Amino acid sequence: MAVVAGRDVEEALRHVKAEVRKLSAYTLRHYDPPIKLNQNESPYDLPTDLKRSLWARLADRPWNRYPPFVATDFISAVSEVTGWPTDGVLVGNGSNELIQALLATMIEPGRSVIIPEPTFTLYRLLAGVGGGTVVGVPLDEQLRFRVDAIVSAARESSATIVVLCTPNNPTGGSLTREEIERIHDETGAIIVLDQAYVEFGGYDAIQLLAERPRLIVLRTFSKAMALAGLRAGYLLGHPDLVREISKAKLPYNLNFVTETVAAEVLRNRDLLAAQIEEMRTERDRVLDALGRMSGITVFPSDANFILYRVDRVDLDQKAVFQSLLENEGVLVRDVSGYKMLERCLRVSVGSPAENDAFLSGMARILA
Repeated sequence: MAVVAGRDVEEALRHVKAEVRKLSAYTLRHYDPPIKLNQNESPYDLPTDLKRSLWARLADRPWNRYPPFVATDFISAVSEVTGWPTDGVLVGNGSNELIQALLATMIEPGRSVIIPEPTFTLYRLLAGVGGGTVVGVPLDEQLRFRVDAIVSAARESSATIVVLCTPNNPTGGSLTREEIERIHDETGAIIVLDQAYVEFGGYDAIQLLAERPRLIVLRTFSKAMALAGLRAGYLLGHPDLVREISKAKLPYNLNFVTETVAAEVLRNRDLLAAQIEEMRTERDRVLDALGRMSGITVFPSDANFILYRVDRVDLDQKAVFQSLLENEGVLVRDVSGYKMLERCLRVSVGSPAENDAFLSGMARILA
């Protein structure tokens, strides 16, 4: 079937918001390598016994019926683990959906969002779709947060929201408790903490929620919790604020598979503790090994990934990326398109064997 082109298409596109047409979509090229270290997933699946018991429960449920309108079991599990009341919990199809709902609730033309950059690009994209004004605050030369600049930008723009990814993707740096408190207390904005990687390091800000009603904490199950394939996340905030954000959430946003599995994984999170600890240990081992290689600059990380810059004049990040992929079967992430990250690559922490393959490849390339 032929697709129409020309003036009719332009007439249709005329109805798309101008702000949206200026934006670039969030995309990722697909590869199918033997060793996948580009998306910060856990290298380990759930324990086999847990998966089998969950599958037996799911198989017995009628699949022709809608899931519960409110994912009460998942919400209850989050409340049990975090100590936060159920009416201050919102669960979603990954934390990305919750970021979208939050921004849709609060951002419109004339309102500003403060985003330290480089960071997860979805924040800027979704704020732009909503017509908001994004005020980017560059990190410093060591890719650390500039707290003074964040506070100043929020005050000068009367910001509605400040989005802080801590630990930050793709740089790995994080904010301290004192820095988070200062940004909250010295601005009048909603402070959104995306803590997708906090199980690997950095300050866990959940304990700050009780006395700071403008604070929101986001968590995902795609990293330490080993559920990237099911898409689950949650948002914690003051119940009155969460009630408003929930109005922008789609009905039946969680299928019953995700709700059941996520709740059970939370209640059995001790089964994942050894995996998470191994990923921390492996991260530190890879950091140390990369740090002893000449020709690259390696940045500290509190997450399950490591950012490094290719400094050699006779070698760029594209050549390193291709060599790792073609000769070692290792896929990393080229993040050189981010502001301030020219010539940079990001590698996720894998299993010990996967990390060895990556390190061997890097040693060969830099020899």
